[in-house]
Amino acid sequence: MSAPEAFARHVLGLDWNAVPAPAQAAAQAFLLDTLAVGIAGRRAWLADKVLDVARSWGSADADTPSAHVMGGGPRLPAPSAAFVNGFQIHCQEYDCVHEPAVVHPMAVIGAALMAEAEARPVSGADFLAALTGAVDVAAGLGVAALSPIRFFRPATAGLFGATLGIARLRGASLGQALDALGYALAQAAGTMQAHVEGKPALPLQIAGAARAALVANDLAGAGIPGPHDVFEGPFGYLSLFEERSDLAPVIALLGQTFRIAEVSYKPFPTGRAAQGGIVLMQRLRESGVAARDIRSIRLIAPPLIERLVGRPAHGDMQVNYARLCFGYCGALALRTGQVRLDGFTAQALRDPDTLALAARIQVERDGSDNPAAFTPQTLEVRLTSGEARTLTLDALYGSPADPMRAADIAAKRAECLAFGLGAPQPDLDAALHEAVAALPGAASTDTLVRLASGRTI
Repeated sequence: MSAPEAFARHVLGLDWNAVPAPAQAAAQAFLLDTLAVGIAGRRAWLADKVLDVARSWGSADADTPSAHVMGGGPRLPAPSAAFVNGFQIHCQEYDCVHEPAVVHPMAVIGAALMAEAEARPVSGADFLAALTGAVDVAAGLGVAALSPIRFFRPATAGLFGATLGIARLRGASLGQALDALGYALAQAAGTMQAHVEGKPALPLQIAGAARAALVANDLAGAGIPGPHDVFEGPFGYLSLFEERSDLAPVIALLGQTFRIAEVSYKPFPTGRAAQGGIVLMQRLRESGVAARDIRSIRLIAPPLIERLVGRPAHGDMQVNYARLCFGYCGALALRTGQVRLDGFTAQALRDPDTLALAARIQVERDGSDNPAAFTPQTLEVRLTSGEARTLTLDALYGSPADPMRAADIAAKRAECLAFGLGAPQPDLDAALHEAVAALPGAASTDTLVRLASGRTI
């Protein structure tokens, strides 16, 4: 059986009741997290401009499958809603991540499947099964990669997972699902140059992938045949986008290992690569060290960390750049004790004390050769007194190896809802929690999508 067929059969045939309880719990937990993060994105930098562009592509009408923008936005044609929601989920770097895959699986998948579920309501169990299987595909492709990330894998791998998830929701045949994968390959895109420059093209690549997943299924559903050897063919995804890969072990574990249970929360709205250092800076602050005591700080970590967040802070940083700059995020953590959504305002980014401390922070590679490792990380601190301190961690907070505390998860969700809707939303929070918990037995996704849109009545 080919890899595309194996993935397609897995997603199309996955029974929610056959998913192990820990994976079921993870799917529901990360769905709830994703919805809160997507609602927060409604008031993010550039969100209104992205919405304006999507509106210019056309409006929803009675004959058009349509969906709402998360957090109180308008109804749009479903592909356009998926586009905007994909941007909103990822634009503040607060969405969950599968660390070994270097993939944010719920960004593309969450945006695409929520738009699809509003346009064509399905049962809650079918929605959860499609989501769980889609994450197996997206994270599985990332795990199969054995070389450093070259293209923006959260968008590219996420597209294939979302495409099969939507095929499942539409009741597609195996042939239609394979055709849809072919049109996912035809639209796959996402450059790491956007990451290097810290530009908002990064979340827009997530947005484009979410829209492309619906378009791929539209084309396949119309009976337009697509290429089928989409992963390992001579010009397939892995052949073109990854330098080295091995998909066989991933395929062998389908139905046994559910990747959603391997996903990590993000406790801070920054690149995941900055988050171990943020925790170490918090620990340094808790030990009594203040910004004025710092002569220099070195974060020594695997190559991926330096590559993704080792950029220097400067006074003209845009928001996306700052979120991917450990110097800035680490300085913010030491000075204030936290890194939150309000830490990336124009005023905060120009704070001279934060920038002065950031200039004394460096990120260095530890000499390891694992292209996907986030840990171990070591913070080497030199104080103005001449004293040296060393702090280390072996797992990122929020990962399965160091789970995020329930109180912190709830606080993050409350922060996101208040940020996105302009005021605390305890009633909406409770309603979302209840709707996700009830989803396995729900006849329809109507309640969930209504709440995600910010409508509580």
